[in-house]
Amino acid sequence: MAAGAFSPCFSCWAPPPLANIRTLSRAAPPISTFKSLSLSSTLLSTGFRPVFPVEVGGYKRVSVVCAAEGGGRKPDSAAKRARQAEKRRIYNKARKSEIRTRMKKVLEALEDLGKKPDAQPDEVLPVEKLIAEAYSVIDKAVKVGTLHRNTGARRKSRLARRKKAVEIQFGWYTPASAPAPVTAA
Repeated sequence: MAAGAFSPCFSCWAPPPLANIRTLSRAAPPISTFKSLSLSSTLLSTGFRPVFPVEVGGYKRVSVVCAAEGGGRKPDSAAKRARQAEKRRIYNKARKSEIRTRMKKVLEALEDLGKKPDAQPDEVLPVEKLIAEAYSVIDKAVKVGTLHRNTGARRKSRLARRKKAVEIQFGWYTPASAPAPVTAA
């Protein structure tokens, strides 16, 4: 928009720069038409503020020039999106913290079990319960969208690998050897 040009808004004109104010060239309407106009409620609530009445070359014109307030307020939709994003950020932060806590508990339990010299196979059951709870929390986070599904799968795999390493260490699990390829005779 060119400097000094007016853009109509409701029943006032908003010039971009305040230093370059011009009035309309039409004759002034009777004052009774402006008495019904409530500037305080309609225009001021939408972000416009009246600057001053204008007189040109000795002619009395009843004109109201308004300046648009820019940059001070976000549009309502942007403000709402900002509120929603902040709420989601806090919610996701809590979920991710819970996932890290559950994973840490499982890894610590597996580490303690791996350090025991005389561990029994029954001692894996509480760890499996912790793993099941961690899997549940991870799956919920993936379902809601807090975690990407590949990230969730990677974290679950990490827990399963550590558990399997402890089971192999004590001989509670023997990996199946790969079947020999069948050759045609």
